[in-house]
Amino acid sequence: MQLLETLCRLAAPSGHEDPMTAFVLDYVQQNQAKWQHQPRVLAGEGFQDCVVLVFGQPRTAVFAHLDSIGFMVRYGRQLVAIGGPETQAGYRLVGHDAEGEIDCALTINEETETLGYEFSRELPRGTELTFRCDFRETDATVQSCYLDNRLGVWTALRLCETLEHGIIAFSCGEEHGGGTVPFLAQYIYDHYGVRQALICDITWVTEGVHLGQGCVISLRDSLIPRRTYVDRIRAIAARAGIAVQLEVEDIGGSDAKELQRAAQPWDWCFVGAPEDHVHTPDELVDKRDIASMLALYQVLLCEL
Repeated sequence: MQLLETLCRLAAPSGHEDPMTAFVLDYVQQNQAKWQHQPRVLAGEGFQDCVVLVFGQPRTAVFAHLDSIGFMVRYGRQLVAIGGPETQAGYRLVGHDAEGEIDCALTINEETETLGYEFSRELPRGTELTFRCDFRETDATVQSCYLDNRLGVWTALRLCETLEHGIIAFSCGEEHGGGTVPFLAQYIYDHYGVRQALICDITWVTEGVHLGQGCVISLRDSLIPRRTYVDRIRAIAARAGIAVQLEVEDIGGSDAKELQRAAQPWDWCFVGAPEDHVHTPDELVDKRDIASMLALYQVLLCEL
């Protein structure tokens, strides 16, 4: 879990993903010699802060977003949310500006329901703040801010160790809407003819989805994937004997929303571990679900 903790401690709210981009590129450079197969690395000019790893003759693309939720200083001591973080007075927020490191407390004006911060000085407008990371690991669970989607990134990087054929696309901007998937999807389709995808992200615990019972295959959220493709994924999981849960929701979204609306005929399915305390500093995931998620991705990339 050392790699996961390192990822969770990196601040990369939507719009400012380059610290995560730099880490991923360095990680690939430092580790790819130990992988069973080496990828072609696409990044830099034309890819903004995204990273695309192309292995062999790909049939499937895995999308994992690099960004997280957070906050941005507005005017005076006001804050505005980046994405949809849960808010509670007293949450510790961290960041930095030209004067140094920042460790402050989230405040909520009860009358106006506006967000703010408590700190020894006023922060420059545009300063980004993220939850302070308190990474906690037990024999059974991992708890931290930003497991959404650092755990998806972790899974994708671990998948690279054995991947022979496939594409790993690290995207940006998912938490705040829009994002970079449209141009990534077109590039991947145009250059490699790939038109089926897995969304490597984290979902939530509900009355029908529980910790410790396996990775989630989503039948729908606010969008509905094509059933024949999802059924193929379910059949592969069943043959492999991997514990999975099925999710049916009417809200929520992911990088899949851009694939659903693409001009190209993309198939997609959300496949990810469930977590409790979503979008708080205390996101909680069961290690059995982490193991299920990685195992399922490994077999899916071989058989899809």
